[in-house]
Formats: sequence, C-alpha cells, structure tokens
Amino acid sequence: MALQRVRVILQAPLAPFELGVVHEVFGVDRTDDGVPAFDYQACTEDPRETFVVGGGVSVTTGLDLASCADADLVALPSGPMHTPPSPAVLSTVRAAAERGAYVIAVCTAAFTVAAAGLVDGRPCATHWRYADALRARFPAVEVDSDALYQQAGKVVTSAGTAAGIDACLHVVRAELGHTVAGRIARRMVIAPHRAGGQRQFLERPLLPATSAGLAHLLEWLDDRLAEPHTVASIARRAQVSPRTLLRRFHDETGVTPIAWLTLRRVALAQELLEESTLPVEEVAHRVGLGSAALLRHHFQAQVGVSPTQYRRQFRSP
Repeated sequence: MALQRVRVILQAPLAPFELGVVHEVFGVDRTDDGVPAFDYQACTEDPRETFVVGGGVSVTTGLDLASCADADLVALPSGPMHTPPSPAVLSTVRAAAERGAYVIAVCTAAFTVAAAGLVDGRPCATHWRYADALRARFPAVEVDSDALYQQAGKVVTSAGTAAGIDACLHVVRAELGHTVAGRIARRMVIAPHRAGGQRQFLERPLLPATSAGLAHLLEWLDDRLAEPHTVASIARRAQVSPRTLLRRFHDETGVTPIAWLTLRRVALAQELLEESTLPVEEVAHRVGLGSAALLRHHFQAQVGVSPTQYRRQFRSP
C-alpha cells in the first residue's frame, strides 16, 4: 500500500484541534468500515518535552524524529510563525520529501515547510490571516490565501483548522480512492469534499477612513446599494469629474467605483442569504445586481461558491 506509515511531528506552539484533525483521519481504527489500518504515531524532537495546550491539557509522546525515517506520510499539525523551526525538524521534512513521502502542513505549519524550502516557487496555502506574514517571510513562495489546501508535488499545505480535514482527505482520496475517503468522511460526519475557498470566511470589506470626503461618499453609496449607479452619477454626487473620482477611488480603495460597489453588493447578499429566507432573485434585486444570474456570476467570483451553496452552509437557524 502506498500510504500506510503515518508520523506526526509535534512542534510548539501545538494546536490541539489541528492535531486532532490528523489523528481523526489517520489515527482512528476504522477497519470495521473497510478503511485500511494506518501505522500512526506522533513524535517530536525531544520526547521529554511536554506541550501545554491550555485548559489543564498537555501532550507528550515517546517517539523521536528518527521514527519518521520510513514514513509514507509526515504530518505537521502546527508550527512556529515568529521563530525559526528546529533544524532537526527541517532536516526531517526535507528527507521525507526527497524520498517521495507525503508531507502535510496544516495552517501555521506552512511556515515550517516554507523554511525547509519545499514550496519555493510553488503554490502554498495557509490561514488567510497569516498569508501576508508568510509572503513577507518567504517571498519565493506562491502563497494562495483563498485555497482550502494546495498540493505541490507531494507537499500538501492547508488553510486553518478544519481545512486540515480537507487536506488529509485529499491525500487519502489520491492514494486510496474516493470510497475510502468517503467512508472516513462519513464516520467524521462531514462532507468528503468541500466546494469553494477561504473567501467564504473572510470578514466583510470595511469602508476606508483615510479621506473624510470619500468616506462620506462611500457611506452614502453603502446605504443605497439597491439603486443604479454609474461612474458619472457617483462623480456628480461627489462634485468631481469622473477622472478625478476614478483616481481618488483607486488611491483610497485600490479598486474602481463599480468594483467597490460589486464587493459591497456581494457582502450584503451574504448577509441576506445568512439571515433571511428571501429567494435568490429577490436578494439580487435588493443588493442592486438586478437578476439571480448576475448575482450568481459575481458571487461565485468573489466568494468561490454559488449563493445557494453559501446559504446552505451559513444560513442562521
């Protein structure tokens, strides 16, 4: 079997949920459901180290990094962001990658595989909140702040927390097939594959406050998203020429007036889909996009899923 020996490297600060994700996929015996048994063990550079994760909980393991020497998969559930990873850990993950083993890095563990040079010039995912820090620290890495997970060769990186499940199931699906991945997902009571990316979970775009005049204009537009607007009509409201409006808009927001309106309209559509039972067509009219087809087009582009999929996932009880 191509995927049998799984080793998990613990690093401080240890994220208990991310560790639990890897354990749930590879460390739970599900042979009664037809899932092959994995040889699963956790290890650390110093087996004497105790990882305190809070709430009176601590984690220890008796294995050292030598146990990774013949692993088919080496997983890192978390890792340091502000300090360099251990040279021994870097050497271990490099060796795993060089012999063709899978390396899975969940959330902040992307900093470890980046420090190991395993994703230079290649796509890499991490939590959207840490994407800019990863780009700044490792400019050679192609950081994808939207993807739930990315694969570069046999190095798989994931966004934060639950996206680690997606990454682990992706590897199971690739090596053991859809049926095995589906059986694990069913036992975990989750979808075997999630659509979309991290854009679904980003905070709503905020109004800029660097220019009092433009901020007032944006507040005025934000209160009238359902109304039709053009660059010319917005310029008249601001009492400037269209050219001046475009320049000021780009300076303050980084986008054009129409692009900003679309962002805000999609954000309002997200709120209505979460908090109301309005039909998608009515949501489209209320946010100023005119038709369900146009809303679907912009929603898919901005959020990564359709309005219906988004409502199914985020609708408030």
